[in-house]
Amino acid sequence: MTATQSNPRILIVTPEVTYLPDNMGNIANYLKAKAGGMADVSAALISALFDQGADVHVALPNYRAMFNHHLPPIIKKDINTIRKIMPDDRIHLAEDRAFFYMNRVYSNYEGENMKIALAFQREIINNIVPRVQPDLIHCNDWMTGLIPAMAKQAGIPCLFTIHNIYSMKSLLSHIEERGIDSAYFWQHLYYERMGYDYEGTRETNPVDLLASGVFAAHFVNTVSSTFLGELIEGRHDFVEAPLKQELANKFNADCAVGILNAPDPSFNPATDEDLVLEFHPKNHVAGKQKNKRALQRILGLIEADQAPLFFWPSRLDTVQKGCQLLAEVLYDVVSRYREQNLEIVFVANGEFQQYFKEIVQFHNLSRRVAICDFDERLARLAYGASDFVMMPSRFEPCGLPQMIGPIYGSLPVAHDTGGIHDTITHMDVANNTGNGFLFKDFDSNGLSWAIDEAIEFYNLPLKIKSAQIERIMIRSAATFSHAVTARQYIDLYEKMLARPLINVDTI
Repeated sequence: MTATQSNPRILIVTPEVTYLPDNMGNIANYLKAKAGGMADVSAALISALFDQGADVHVALPNYRAMFNHHLPPIIKKDINTIRKIMPDDRIHLAEDRAFFYMNRVYSNYEGENMKIALAFQREIINNIVPRVQPDLIHCNDWMTGLIPAMAKQAGIPCLFTIHNIYSMKSLLSHIEERGIDSAYFWQHLYYERMGYDYEGTRETNPVDLLASGVFAAHFVNTVSSTFLGELIEGRHDFVEAPLKQELANKFNADCAVGILNAPDPSFNPATDEDLVLEFHPKNHVAGKQKNKRALQRILGLIEADQAPLFFWPSRLDTVQKGCQLLAEVLYDVVSRYREQNLEIVFVANGEFQQYFKEIVQFHNLSRRVAICDFDERLARLAYGASDFVMMPSRFEPCGLPQMIGPIYGSLPVAHDTGGIHDTITHMDVANNTGNGFLFKDFDSNGLSWAIDEAIEFYNLPLKIKSAQIERIMIRSAATFSHAVTARQYIDLYEKMLARPLINVDTI
């Protein structure tokens, strides 16, 4: 029976994934390659489709070194093990030495990343798509940006998801040297300049892979509705005009939407083994207090149950994450609430980390401010221990910490932008609404004001405050879930296919 006679066959093409359903194969749950949120949403979507009986297939690079690291010792000896025992009906591993020995999804060198991307897409186009014969292809980010053009030429509906606006360019001649017959679909690609004919374009007119994905795909989505609007409206000066224009064209044609990512389901304070004491909405006061004391003790901070604790969970990046705003007001904020023992914990890497260390050393704040390299277990403890999560991002395509924090009863103090706008509303205790503290203008005064708002909430009577946090925790766990995200993608698939994704007669 062909795919068109039963359930539509969906091929999800992604360079990274957090996990795969166990029933997809004996070692499916050992295929882990993650750099960011794309891995999580890919895993959630694949699992939701598979669990509901959809004919879902996944294509990803065969990162042998990374995959072998997760394999059980009994089958870990042979570097070709995965290729030998991996079932080929659902999981399709692109084979090329370009990514066999990598220890991370992306290289630090742009040229190497382009080599990896072209090798991956060559295998998808030449081998995996002909083998799978999908009814719909779902591509993710610039590393899959050539595939929508191929799909368009072949008449296969294609969804292109933008997780990050980073892109790279390459000449058709170089693409062909890597084994991709771009002459087959060259007219569906987006070039630096208008391409009037193949021969005149091939050697001199670079292809923009991200813009090409948007240009050729039947539908496009970003990972938040507000960020999509910001891109189209030109709110961010770092977004190149071609991407802005192509997204606007798709949006005006009703072919562009925003679908939020969601945190990994393991972010659950009731089951998180990295907490000193697990807790749920009803007993969060005692649970968070126990975790706060543990974190304070580990980091050498003042040990005080009533100390308002702020947690910085994102990389220390001045281009996107806004850490320079906190640097400008750090001493003032700590001094302003010195009697309450206000504390700030950083669990984040980045070039700006050293600058914060110098501020702490100069003002002798080591008992009130802790700066730590990123560590997954420490970060999870900080979510459980903290009262507030800081996210003063200049821009945010989606963001996850502002969703994870409220699940743990840690409320965001954040800049009102992108995915933050779509997930956080300003606290209004009187009307029993809101789940964080937002500032509109991207400057240090705005951040300082939002911190004041957070402390005002923190100082409310315990009965009032705990009731609000309980409300927020319950609602956040229900709202920020992979099930909600996957359902929106399924609805979009069905819209593109103009028929239900799951044929109940085949389940």
